[in-house]
Amino acid sequence: MNLVYGFIIFRWWKDLGIGERLTFARDRLMENFLWSVGIIGAPQFERGRRIQTKVNALITYIDDVYDVYGTMDELELFTDAVERWDVNATQKLPNYMKLCFHALHSSINDMAFHTLKEQGIDVLPFLKNLWANLCKSYMLEARWYYIGYKPNLQEYIDNAWISISGPVLLGHAYLETNHVTKEGLQTFEEYHPNIIRWSSTVLRLANDLATSSYEIKRGDIPKSIQCYMHETGRSEEEAREHIKKLIDATWKNMNRDRMAAKSLSSQMFFETAMNLARVSMLVYQNDDGHGIEDGEPKERALRLFIQSIPSPK
Repeated sequence: MNLVYGFIIFRWWKDLGIGERLTFARDRLMENFLWSVGIIGAPQFERGRRIQTKVNALITYIDDVYDVYGTMDELELFTDAVERWDVNATQKLPNYMKLCFHALHSSINDMAFHTLKEQGIDVLPFLKNLWANLCKSYMLEARWYYIGYKPNLQEYIDNAWISISGPVLLGHAYLETNHVTKEGLQTFEEYHPNIIRWSSTVLRLANDLATSSYEIKRGDIPKSIQCYMHETGRSEEEAREHIKKLIDATWKNMNRDRMAAKSLSSQMFFETAMNLARVSMLVYQNDDGHGIEDGEPKERALRLFIQSIPSPK
């Protein structure tokens, strides 16, 4: 992370103000940059990494609003405001949610404006849909938690591959690594859902293997491990082995689809999607590398981007 890049991200974060005011949520700017480099590593996509860092920071805060702090009534109103993309819909929200919504609204509108200015295409409807789907998936999980509902494993995964935020991350990555056209966006939505789902599922299950016990103690719905245990009566050890096999099977699906990709743009996007799965295996290799403060990924990021490389003697 060079000094100019770091200053731009830090200044954006300070100007938003949510890191200082929403003290209940995780502040993971350094870890978010590690994710961005893992997803979009090519040198020419510096802006893409900057956008990914911002997007991941917004996701982390909104996730904590749904998981930790918001009441059901507040979350319903917040979800409605995001679906409508309407600042007037925030009037009944508490101030902390207004702040969160305005941070999201202004940031995404700015990103869409940049694409309109540089490439002549309005991607705001595309982005609004990505974020609305994410918040709706959060809302479903909040309802499950509120009523004490325990989904079976398939029902859980059908929602959780969206709530892990993979589609949002990959949608933004697509815009930042391709020349965007209406036809391209249509192709993205029609022909890429499988690779998005496979990559997001690896991210979800890797996260669950590392974080499920901590998140349930914090107050969250059962994760894939607990869903499988509840559904089958198996032990936690057996459930973990089953989830690892699901990850292996999902990787095979991704590799198969990657080999079938014909166009250069499809191959590039498939590589980006696979990068998301790869970096998730790195971040969640030993523990909750994103949820726990001062975890291993933060140390990795510091060593990679901040600390100087010793010169040979």
